[in-house]
Formats: sequence, structure tokens, C-alpha cells
Amino acid sequence: MPTDPAPTALPGRALEWFAPARLGPSFRWLLGGAYAANLADGIVLAAGPLLVASLTDSALLVAAAPMMNRLPWLVLGLGVGALADRWDRRRMTIAGDLSRVVVLALLVATLLSGHATIGLVLAVMLLLGVAEVVTDSAGMTLLPSLVGRQELVLGNSRMMGTALVGNQLVGPALGAGLFALGSVWAFSTGMLLIALAAACVTRIVLPSHPATEVDDDRDGTPARRSVHADVVEGLVWLRHNPAVRTLVLTILTFNITWAMGWGVLVLWAQQRLGLGAVGFGLLTTASAVGGIIAVLAFDRLAARYALSTLMRVCLTLEVLWHLVMATATWAWVGYAALFGFGLYTFVWGSTSSAVRQRATPDHMMGRMSSINLVGLTGGMVVGMPIGGLLADAFGITAPFWVGFVGSGLTLVVIWRSLGHIAHVVEPAGPESGSAPGDAG
Repeated sequence: MPTDPAPTALPGRALEWFAPARLGPSFRWLLGGAYAANLADGIVLAAGPLLVASLTDSALLVAAAPMMNRLPWLVLGLGVGALADRWDRRRMTIAGDLSRVVVLALLVATLLSGHATIGLVLAVMLLLGVAEVVTDSAGMTLLPSLVGRQELVLGNSRMMGTALVGNQLVGPALGAGLFALGSVWAFSTGMLLIALAAACVTRIVLPSHPATEVDDDRDGTPARRSVHADVVEGLVWLRHNPAVRTLVLTILTFNITWAMGWGVLVLWAQQRLGLGAVGFGLLTTASAVGGIIAVLAFDRLAARYALSTLMRVCLTLEVLWHLVMATATWAWVGYAALFGFGLYTFVWGSTSSAVRQRATPDHMMGRMSSINLVGLTGGMVVGMPIGGLLADAFGITAPFWVGFVGSGLTLVVIWRSLGHIAHVVEPAGPESGSAPGDAG
């Protein structure tokens, strides 16, 4: 009598949905490593500020911790991106992860000895930021090397799902819970998860990636260029590539307008909605839930609508989000706004990443990925202090009103361009490890 295959078929179907077999075993290892790394990031994201707050009452020092973590992007981002285009990207990712393991191990040892100081913790945040620049600059280039360009939309949605679940939904809650048991538990768990992520990356098999070389005019033999020359070459390429240039500028400007309001979100929740600590936590939870819904619905959206349509809708919703936040006075409106924010930011991130990767040749992938991340970080660094100044001078809703106007004007300027850049595909050639795909 045949047995019922349903119990074994269900996990198989779930795995096939999360990581389709057609994307290859290396993609599954990449996805598994991303889940481990993002869960670790979420744990440290929650435990880091709690540790700093336990060591000092200075608001300036508490605020300095996340800034120390992001500062390396502005200083090192472009140079490390150039290195990712000339070195083995898999090994760079592993090296960055192992560096983070070493830094966290030193922090754990210091915590166990009882000699942790605020200066040491800030130094750890800085070193973790440096290692993350290496890991992220190289790691973001792995996906386009593993899947065909026609699969980049699907692959990016799955990778963004790892950040959503690990970094926003599960990781912070787990980090806070572990910190309550003892700070060592939180950081040692993060350390072990990053080690697991590095182990997953070791199982990835990449196509060959030739080193960047130029001809030496004196004897005709290949000679390496300087990192500065590679960075300049990347910026020149960006200047002459309208699709990627428009995306980078869009991400920079929209992150400035978004960060203006996001930086004062906790004050907005208190003053406009009357929410306490629990209510504010539920706002971020609403955003994560919206992202989860987007994960489940994204495949159908991508199959039904053109990428240009999805991008235009997402940016339009971003403009309207500022308006809702500027006028909201009821808690349920705030929760709905953050839920919607989670929905469209996931769709935008998955779509825009795929469009950028489709339009970028493999030998430029590291530089363009790092420029994109520098734009993200730069937008936050610029936008948050502006938002604070606006809120102090004109009231807590001022950052959202300025964000509404600024993002709206930006959208008007780029509206026509979005219809073109969504369909630009860089033909795969000798330097590209991806198969050419449908522009969609």
C-alpha cells in the first residue's frame, strides 16, 4: 500500500519556493549564509545600543555608536568596491565575516573579564563597520555571478527576505532577549552565526573572475592599476551610464528625504500619536509585517507588472507616505503607514537591485554595489541631522513636509527615465559571469 507523500513533500515545496533548484546549489548556500549573517546583524543591532546605554548616560556617546558603525562606508566604500572587482569576491566575503568573528570574540572576552569601557565598545563598532564594508561590497556581487540575469528579480527578492526576517523581525527581538540574560550571550550568539555564514560562503562555487589588469606601455606585460584608478574608472562609467546613474541619484535623494523623518520617528510617535515604548516597538513591527506580506506576494507582482510600473508605484507611495506621516494624529494611521512602508520598500529594494545588476557588467559590479551602498549611507548621514534641525526649528512634522516636497519633486524629474532604465540590460560577455536575460 503506498504511503502518503505529503509530509515529506511539504518541506520540499517550501524549500523550492524559498530557493528554487533552478538557481543552483551555490545560490542556496548564499541564501543560507545571508540568513545567518542577517540574524547576527539583527542581534547586534539590538544588543549594541543596549550595551552602550549600560556604560554611559551620554546621549552623544549613545548616538555615536551607530555613526561609528556607518562611518567606514563613507571613507572606505568606493575603494573596497574597486578591490571587489579585482580580487576573489568569495574570499573577500569570507575574510570580512571572519574579521567580524575576531572582533566580536575580543568583545566577548572583554565582557567576560569585566573590563568593557565605552571607548572599547565604540572601537568595536568602528571595526565591525570596516569589516562590514568588505563583506557587503563583495557579498552583494555574488548573486549576479550565480544566477542568470533573467533570475535577478527573484534572487534579489529572496536575499532581501533574509534581511527582513533576520535584521528586522527576528534578530532584534532575539538580541534584546539574549541581552537580558547577559550581554555575553547576545554577542557570542552573533559571533557564532557570522562564523556559520562564513562556512556557508565557503561552499559557493563561482565562475572564474579575472584580475583587473592593463598593458604596461614599456614592455607590453600586464600591470595592475592603482585602486584610485579603478575608482575613477568606476565613476566615469557611472557618469556615462544613464540607467545606473539615475538609480544611484534616486536612492541618494530619496534616502535623504526619508532619513529626515525617520531620524525623529520616536519623537513623532510620542508627540503626534501619544505612543510609549511598547507602541513605538509595534510601529517597527508593523513595518516588518508589511515586508513579510511583500515577500509572499512579490513573485506574483513581478510576474504581472513591468518593473518600471513597480518602481513608479513604489516611489509614488514613498511620496504619499511623507504626507500621511505629516498629517497623522491617530495611532492606527501610524501603524497603517508603517505597514505600507514595509510593503513598498521591500518591492522597491528587490526591483531596483535587479535593475542595477542587469545594467552593470560583471567587472563593474563591485564598484557599482559599493557606490549604491555609499549613497544609502550618505543619504542617512545627511538626512538625519537635517531632520533634527527642522524638527527643533519648525515642529516635529516639518521633516515629513520637507520630505514630501523633496521626494515629490525628485519623482517628477525622474518619472520618464524610470520607464527606460527598468529595461536596460548589459549584454553578457567574456567579463560577465551571468547569462543574458529578458529585460522584462
